[in-house]
Amino acid sequence: MKIKNVALAALLTLTTAFASNASIIEPGFNAATLAPNDDGSTGAVNIGFNVNFFGLTFSQLFVNNNGNVTFDSALSTYTPFDLTSTGQQIIAPFFADVDTRNAGDPVTYGVGSFEGMLAFGVNWLNVDYFSSNVAHTNRNSFQLLLVDRSDVNAGDFDIIFNYSQIQWEAGTASNSDANGLGGDSARAGFSNGTGAAGSFFELAGSAVNGAFLDGGSNALISNRLNSGFDGRYIFNARNGAIVVVPPTSVPEAQSLALFGLGLLLVAGVRRRLKR
Repeated sequence: MKIKNVALAALLTLTTAFASNASIIEPGFNAATLAPNDDGSTGAVNIGFNVNFFGLTFSQLFVNNNGNVTFDSALSTYTPFDLTSTGQQIIAPFFADVDTRNAGDPVTYGVGSFEGMLAFGVNWLNVDYFSSNVAHTNRNSFQLLLVDRSDVNAGDFDIIFNYSQIQWEAGTASNSDANGLGGDSARAGFSNGTGAAGSFFELAGSAVNGAFLDGGSNALISNRLNSGFDGRYIFNARNGAIVVVPPTSVPEAQSLALFGLGLLLVAGVRRRLKR
């Protein structure tokens, strides 16, 4: 009976793990839509609160189709540049050539909430790559959240990157093959555009062919940062600075649950043998 109860508990843990992974993309943040396009951007849109990004305070930003938001001006560049040396004020969960004209879903954005806190979010869900084509089978789904943390200090906020599926890494205009693989691969991170020490960051695997893809050496869905969930990376912007520690890779939750169940069952069998 005890073994059955333990097995049931492990099964519930396993089910919870699957549910958690399935919900890594936060719902909402879709009040507005960036019409299907290639290399387009919004005008300046309201964040809903002030953010102190490396000493500069912003209440608006530009949503760019190519997997990023910028503060100083819209960005149409489709081949990702080095975020550690750029002059652009940018936050990029997946800077690459997103093309939503003919296939996939358009980018959405808007104000919502995250864990009870005011947030602004952008959804790149089921997006295609250049040159968009209904024959493409690879799609990417990722999300950016900016979370108001003025409860800590005025202008403080959190940056959250959420990834649920990464199947392509570049567009064909960035030298990928027909499947969106290879070429000038995506970059992920942020920069305040000055190049000063501590003012920029790129996730490991940026610009490395295959690294960010599901199953890759730095798969975005299989790692985490300041988070309890694979596929979620959290950066804390406090007093205008962002302190970053390297992301961690841990065994998937469902694998841990199965491993734990196996150990418990083995222990139960040993007890019976001793009797």
